[in-house]
Amino acid sequence: MAGARAAATASSAGSSASSGNPPPQEPGLGELLEEFSRTQYRAKECSGTGGSKVERIEKRCLELFGRDYCFSVIPNMNGDICGHYPRHIVFLEYESSEKEKDTFESTVQVSKLQDLIHRSKMARCRGRFVCPVILFKGKHICRSATLAGWGELYGRSGYNYFFSGGADDAWADVEDVTEEDCAVRSGDTHLFDKVRGYDIKLLRYLSVRYICDLMVENKKVKFGMNVTSSEKVDKAQRYADFTLLSIPYPGCEFFKEYKDRDYMAEGLIFNWKQDYVDAPLSIPDFLTHSLNIDWSQYQSWDLVQQTQNYLKLLLSLVNSDDDSGLLVHCISGWDRTPLFISLLRLSLWADGLIHASLKPAEILYLTVAYDWFLFGHMLVDRLSKGEEIFFFCFNFLKHITSEEFSALKTQRRKSLPARDAGFTLEDICMLRRKDRGSTTSLGSDFSLVMESSPGAAGSFTYEAVELVPAGAPTQAAWLAALSDRETRLQEVRSAFLAAYSSTVGLRAVAPSPSGAIGGLLEQFARGVGLRGISSNAL
Repeated sequence: MAGARAAATASSAGSSASSGNPPPQEPGLGELLEEFSRTQYRAKECSGTGGSKVERIEKRCLELFGRDYCFSVIPNMNGDICGHYPRHIVFLEYESSEKEKDTFESTVQVSKLQDLIHRSKMARCRGRFVCPVILFKGKHICRSATLAGWGELYGRSGYNYFFSGGADDAWADVEDVTEEDCAVRSGDTHLFDKVRGYDIKLLRYLSVRYICDLMVENKKVKFGMNVTSSEKVDKAQRYADFTLLSIPYPGCEFFKEYKDRDYMAEGLIFNWKQDYVDAPLSIPDFLTHSLNIDWSQYQSWDLVQQTQNYLKLLLSLVNSDDDSGLLVHCISGWDRTPLFISLLRLSLWADGLIHASLKPAEILYLTVAYDWFLFGHMLVDRLSKGEEIFFFCFNFLKHITSEEFSALKTQRRKSLPARDAGFTLEDICMLRRKDRGSTTSLGSDFSLVMESSPGAAGSFTYEAVELVPAGAPTQAAWLAALSDRETRLQEVRSAFLAAYSSTVGLRAVAPSPSGAIGGLLEQFARGVGLRGISSNAL
């Protein structure tokens, strides 16, 4: 196996922007967003000027992963494994600190992992196999596309033509279909047993137990033909040993409505009555008890509440006591999937539980570059159609700053003695009021809130707070961590909006009657010193 190993000593993590100063920018973030908005990443087309930019992006990602993890690289230089996956697929083995190495050391042999990947890639749409992307408490959080159907397995070229509206991709090329692939196709009776059998072996090798399916369909249908399937409707019930969660979430097309409503997600509810929507929400009861969410009302949730509740569910899965990993997928795995993978990465980072040495600008660069760009999100196409799910992801960070999204809350409950009311709710409220800044001033760390909502920045939910005796070290540390979480997520969001406004945003967003988003970005740009003239001059 041709792999590369990397490790680095973690550096200090303090990173708080001074009030009134521009948010710190990661060198190269502007170039990354420019390249991202110019072309879709394809592993086999990284040559010329664009290729050198991609190489710098890839190198920076490896450097940032190496700050906190020992990892191996699975080579995909010419898209040999998948045309829309990174050329250097990072497999995180363990955190580079000796303490974490002793606690959570990988039992996965990278050579065997690579073999399983090659054998299983045909099982999933566009060859987008199950790929581990986050390591948390020794568990692998993975991403992929959904299961491939007959239409794809028996004619990838024709499938990709219909499925992507005439656009080709790596699977349409003859050289991507190996002799083994052809042999698998020839056995009609055992086709799915074989390809899905390898997929299941890969999932088990990565200790994945939970499979979260974001599709609103049971099967994707194009022109009357089933072009993809999913684990939940596998007729042979090959995936019965896994815990399957059907959590239907609107596709990228829905985010045009988000843009058309001046980027206001509050009150925006998906139409669940559409003909193609046939996948109901389905979550095993034992996973829902601790979340205090009425899942039967999911069709009445707006986009904010739906995203919040799904993220809470995913966080509860990865923060459970068992050693089981998680797979998140939608159809192709490059719109809804990176949305939740990115939110998971940023939320866990904000708690100081992963990527501990990275500053806000650095984790922003990593998740934009690796989770979105290098895994093939089609930003150019989405922007041209107004389907701004990418922008939604980072603007949404203001809705997950409170303690109810913190993985530290669960860990703290497990280690605390019986409750004591020595520290009052009023004391906590006063502490929060003093620590947080203005929610409207651009000179504040908690600025850029243009609309009021229960989950907006600066808000804080107390209903689940565990009270401990006043002055207890655990109490102080926990409150400090929550305050730091809010600050860090706001800094990431601010850095994103600054970079987006100066590269992608103000050129991609068409003026709206109210001018809400243009005003937000323009006001922000002026406030942080990025713009001294009207955006019309761009």
